[in-house]
Amino acid sequence: MLFCEPIFLFFFLPLTLAAYYAAPHRARNVVLSLASLLFYAAGEWRFLGWLVASVAVNYWIGRGISGTRGTAWAKRLLIIGIVSDLSLLFVFKYAGFIVSSLDGPLTLLGMKPLPVPKLLLPLGISFFTFHKISYKVDVYRGTAEARKAPLDLALYILLFPQLIAGPIVRYYEIAGELMNRVQTRTDMAAGIQRFVVGLGKKMILANTAAYCADRVFALPAGELTTGLAWLGLVCYALQIYFDFSGYSDMAIGLARMFGFHFPENFNYPYISTSITEFWRRWHMSLSRWFRDYVYIPLGGNRRGPARTYANLVTVFFLCGLWHGASWTFVIWGMFHGSLLVVERVGLLTWLERCPRALRHAYALLMILVGWVLFRADTLPHAIMFLKAMAGFASRTSPENAALYLNPELVVCIVVGAFAATPIGSVLLSAWDRLRVRARESIRPALESATVAASLAAGSGVFLYSTMLMAAGTYNPFIYFRF
Repeated sequence: MLFCEPIFLFFFLPLTLAAYYAAPHRARNVVLSLASLLFYAAGEWRFLGWLVASVAVNYWIGRGISGTRGTAWAKRLLIIGIVSDLSLLFVFKYAGFIVSSLDGPLTLLGMKPLPVPKLLLPLGISFFTFHKISYKVDVYRGTAEARKAPLDLALYILLFPQLIAGPIVRYYEIAGELMNRVQTRTDMAAGIQRFVVGLGKKMILANTAAYCADRVFALPAGELTTGLAWLGLVCYALQIYFDFSGYSDMAIGLARMFGFHFPENFNYPYISTSITEFWRRWHMSLSRWFRDYVYIPLGGNRRGPARTYANLVTVFFLCGLWHGASWTFVIWGMFHGSLLVVERVGLLTWLERCPRALRHAYALLMILVGWVLFRADTLPHAIMFLKAMAGFASRTSPENAALYLNPELVVCIVVGAFAATPIGSVLLSAWDRLRVRARESIRPALESATVAASLAAGSGVFLYSTMLMAAGTYNPFIYFRF
């Protein structure tokens, strides 16, 4: 069930909100948990029992860690819990990748290739695996207490706004709200507004850019021109940003409607002037998770430069692998990890002496090159695409960029480039300040006008998004595949 489907918008969400607010406070976690199970079952009912069993196992392990904290048994239980979580992730997500990767060397040695297992990937397994690990580690460290009621832990792992594709909410961040949260009209209004913004990002911008990006990346080498390669890549950069940040906005907005406050996941990453800054702005919940649960436990930057660089490369190798069981994702992660090392070695110092425009151009070029590795189906496909970008492309292809640049796509690129910067946020903040001043100065006509304009803008985005929803086809979020 997608956030941008009519069945969710006009059936599931209104009924869930009605049941939630009609229920007594002590029963609201039950309502949300049942709704979340229904939400997951709508897309992956075959794994529902397995998911519930996994929550139960984590509950008992968390209680065991809490009861033995400070002893060797607590650490043993933590290791058992993490190994069990990662083992399931390994079997479902990486077994086929590893076996297929071994087939080449085995063939060279004259051995028979191994049969590649074909397993269905449980929806959202990468995300809720990280949530389960966060719970156990936070209990072990003492930064949060283990849940006494199984339902509270179930709600943390299953809460439907973040169940499928994040943001990755660390347990201690919302442990208090699982037990006691206050729902206000301000939260509800802010949540609806945030959800509509995310819906517009997905339906109006991401899906429009996706149509061009998918067609260009599907072209064979002989039909790909340099202009088309750059156009397709720019569209993909806009698609993945507005698709994923749109989902995050919707998830944050939905959580806010129910009284939860999720961490921000994006902070205008395309304005970065280095790859170091990019990872402080892109998928921030994932970056923080790897920092707190992998990078720092490995030693962080406390054991000398060589160990720091090795830790960075290790973290980004795992980051790439987390995104998908493919060598293109692994190389994408290593590419970013290597750039971070190079920047730490001295490139950042040199960049700081350069004009901001040059630093921004460097960062954007590296980000775009990385997106080729991320989007390409295979490594040869990525190499072919990069060669086309560099000018080594067909000059006689009947395909050209002008065939793809219809008015809708041009508007999408222009608006997308504008929306990927903080300019719009600055204007909205100025608009909100105007509304506050109108209220404080008792100017009802001006306040009414600003409220009406805000409602009209939000309603326009929602109505246009629902029209596109009705006219379009099934178009899941990019990060559903991870």
